[in-house]
Amino acid sequence: MTERFPTADSVDIMLLLEGTFPYVSGGVSSWVNQIIRGFPEYRFGAVFLGSRVEDYSGLKYELPDNLVHLEAWYLQGGGQQPRIEPQKGDPPAFSAMRQLHDWFRNGGEVQFDQRLLQPDSFLDRDAGVDFAQFLYSEQSWQMITDLYREHCSDPSFVDFFWTVRNMHAPIWQMASIAAGLIPARLYHTVSTGYAGFLGALLHRRTGRPLLLSEHGIYTKERRIDIFHSDWIRDNRNAFQRDPSEVSYFRELWIRFFETMGRLCYDASDLIVSLYEGARERQILDGATEEKTRVIPNGVDIEHYATLRSRRPDTAPPVLCLVGRVVQIKDVKTFIRSIRIMANHLPDVAGWVVGPVEEDPTYFDECTALAESLAVSERITFRGFMDPADVYPSAGLLLLSSISEGLPLVVLEAFAAGLPAVTTDVGACRQLVFGNGEGGDSFGAAGAVVEINNPQVLADAALRLLSDRTAWQRAQSAAIARVEHDYSRDLMLSRYGAIYRERVS
Repeated sequence: MTERFPTADSVDIMLLLEGTFPYVSGGVSSWVNQIIRGFPEYRFGAVFLGSRVEDYSGLKYELPDNLVHLEAWYLQGGGQQPRIEPQKGDPPAFSAMRQLHDWFRNGGEVQFDQRLLQPDSFLDRDAGVDFAQFLYSEQSWQMITDLYREHCSDPSFVDFFWTVRNMHAPIWQMASIAAGLIPARLYHTVSTGYAGFLGALLHRRTGRPLLLSEHGIYTKERRIDIFHSDWIRDNRNAFQRDPSEVSYFRELWIRFFETMGRLCYDASDLIVSLYEGARERQILDGATEEKTRVIPNGVDIEHYATLRSRRPDTAPPVLCLVGRVVQIKDVKTFIRSIRIMANHLPDVAGWVVGPVEEDPTYFDECTALAESLAVSERITFRGFMDPADVYPSAGLLLLSSISEGLPLVVLEAFAAGLPAVTTDVGACRQLVFGNGEGGDSFGAAGAVVEINNPQVLADAALRLLSDRTAWQRAQSAAIARVEHDYSRDLMLSRYGAIYRERVS
């Protein structure tokens, strides 16, 4: 990548972004873009954390004028390795490092010296274990072999060795970023994970407040990714393996991310979630209840309201999925539901609007599935584009995800006059039916179905498309609810109060 980034000596608010804006489109990235542009009175900075340079194809957003500083860092092969040289390693420092490892391994349940999490302890061998010692010292080798003998239930030491190395190496990179980052008056991370860990380090280094806005529960989403990943091996044979147990390396990665989440919760001054169910999950995962607050997403009502007049009188038999083509969006269930609907609606079509390059293998599987079900001519992968260009031509928004927070695409569709059929994930039930046990007075803005069930997804969509009166009632409820509860101005006013209190 050859983009020239803006640089500054200091900022008001430093955003910490893992795998989102400005290199990934939609969802959280759209929210970040909205937040920066919504507060032109503040000077923003941003740190983008990605996987590998080659995984991103350039900026997806025009950078706002008040984004005055931007850095991009890559956690897989993007850092400079220390020179290889034999070294003994400092035994007391590695004893402390073992405490930190045990803290990660046991989900934050054991005690350790909090000074270990000062960035300098990862960078200076006089303060702790620097990266070179972790990679090349005899003490590091001894620690890893001891951990393998004591805990690992997988027979492959080679896989254990590289798992520990790959899992822990980004910690030193985060410490280096924290040590070199320009000053900010407030740090704002939009997830836990590595961005949240960086936020915790920056908070400890500077004493400045850390704000966490968690759009989806990061540890839950990483758990789903880890269970579906094929790069995490299980080397046990059929006699060693208990089918009811998660493989050792999967469980190790899950505990690692869960513990980083607790660390971010502990360091945060305020923890924002999108809906009450997510707030309750944060508390269950270790967040202090008094720190938590719910602020739903919001959309530009006026922008999308102009699309309503462009809709035809009758809902077209076009089902639109807006999202990345990745496993967590369960595009395969969407494709299967189109196959079922095709038996009843001869002209039915399915549009998938979102980037396809994030998981090429999954995209290939989706296109192969469409071909095998004889619906490849009905399914169109339209790539990344402005959803406003497709909403007027669609009959329903379909969301087949197996995990969500409070999806912006549903709010945007509602504002454009498009009802939705969603899976029962995140805040979708609240969006479709309203708050509280009995919902609200607006009525149902579509339907909510169980995950990974193409038949019920197709049935719900068919009921709305075949009943004009029901579709119109759902449209009216969608418009009324988004205008009342989910406007961009309402969201920005709530974040404005937070910023004014903490940017000082």
